[in-house]
Amino acid sequence: MSKSDHQRLLIIDFGSQVTQLIARRLRELNIYCEIHPFHDVTAGFLRDFAPRAVILSGGPASVTAQGSPRPPSDVFELGVPVLGICYGQQVMMDMLGGQVERGAGTAEFGRAYVTPSQDRIELLKGWFLETREQVWMSHGDHVSKIAPGFEVYGTSPHAPYAITADLSRNFFAVQFHPEVHHTPNGRTLYENFVRLAGFTGDWTMAGYRDEAIARIREQVGDAKVICGLSGGVDSSVAAVLIHEAIGEQLTCVFVDHGLLRQNEADEVVTMFRDHYNMPLIHADESDLFLGELDGVSDPETKRKIIGRLFIDVFQKHANEVGGAAFLAQGTLYPDVIESVSVSGGPSVTIKSHHNVGGLPEKMGLKLVEPLRDLFKDEVRALGRELGLPESFIGRHPFPGPGLAIRCPGEITREKLEILRRADAVYIDQIRKHGLYDEIWQAFVAILPVRTVGVMGDGRTYDFACALRAVTSVDGMTADYYPFSHEFLGETATRIINEVPGINRVTYDITSKPPGTIEWE
Repeated sequence: MSKSDHQRLLIIDFGSQVTQLIARRLRELNIYCEIHPFHDVTAGFLRDFAPRAVILSGGPASVTAQGSPRPPSDVFELGVPVLGICYGQQVMMDMLGGQVERGAGTAEFGRAYVTPSQDRIELLKGWFLETREQVWMSHGDHVSKIAPGFEVYGTSPHAPYAITADLSRNFFAVQFHPEVHHTPNGRTLYENFVRLAGFTGDWTMAGYRDEAIARIREQVGDAKVICGLSGGVDSSVAAVLIHEAIGEQLTCVFVDHGLLRQNEADEVVTMFRDHYNMPLIHADESDLFLGELDGVSDPETKRKIIGRLFIDVFQKHANEVGGAAFLAQGTLYPDVIESVSVSGGPSVTIKSHHNVGGLPEKMGLKLVEPLRDLFKDEVRALGRELGLPESFIGRHPFPGPGLAIRCPGEITREKLEILRRADAVYIDQIRKHGLYDEIWQAFVAILPVRTVGVMGDGRTYDFACALRAVTSVDGMTADYYPFSHEFLGETATRIINEVPGINRVTYDITSKPPGTIEWE
């Protein structure tokens, strides 16, 4: 079964910051869906895509503004269920004959409570088992008049049309966001919507694995493929999937830049060369990278040096393969979505990203991206289908520049060795306390300062370090993990006692935003 053979749901994006969460909720229900910005959805697109249902996302615009974003009117002529969320509700009401007004004391941001206004409909099966449902609102405008054919099925103090529906056409509209976790029963609403749309849930990882293998074989034929292997989840899953499809036609290149965690290079090489019997070039280029980084303290300069060297080194070793026609990358669906802007406008560059983006054109290679339809949690599920060890599948994200950006200021071999040892103790503590899977990412940063300390009867003058641990869904926003003081005290004692070179430990409690997860 190809991707086009699945029952498909279309999400039309109007720029909401949480549109990806809609897709994630649906994928969790084994529903294949795609997000497309409103300006790409034309009548012809709708005919080709042939969705079984459509969801209109939220967004920051005002329906009352001239030139505000709209879906094509053909959406409402498809004869399939349509669900409008927040801005999606407002644009649906406006286009179908209702009215939307600005402000006037009805704006809502944050937690709200919806109560039923009449008998429950299929969309609300499992809702209102208590007297009201908690939802998350984020709107300035409000619907002041519903469109002909719609009735009200739920209200909140500031949204008299919080839930509306035209049952004859299977059109539904809600003012709140059921995709966010602040709407605890939101998943049930999505389950009801896809059930009444006739979805059977035919999107599974076992099925995807078979389809992906068939597509890789068809695309590659008998050509050779090279894959830049970092040891992270995405590149590891991509490599194992492609190897299962084409075997010895794949060669992986693992560039060891000297900025990896303790024992990481050995673990990666052992798993892929020995466990999977996969052709692998282990390129130990640590002297080159550390030599060029010597004396460099600016974080952007570090990233650019590492990115440039990675491309040069990867190309050098890839040439050893000879005759490769394809480059494999672990591109994920969020990368695809974020490459297409809803507004078309420029965005601010917070950090340069380490990748092999310049290689395909430079080397005359075509891309193989078998994960480009998947979210991160789906990649992990595919990894389990492929039999990767849980220790790899569940690993915390690790940045391409590695420990270079966890070492603010100048990088030295001494500081890297101290950092590796401290990080190993910290992660060991997290695992011993059973917290690893609760945390999105955890690491130690070694700070560019030395502090005075006392150990035994002697004075020390060593480095300070910062512990970092965050919880997150997708890395776009993050909160610090609330360790107990007992855990932090025990961990600090272990690091200071077991890692020569550190005499002071701090804990970073900055959220993202305003901070970033990594220190550089």
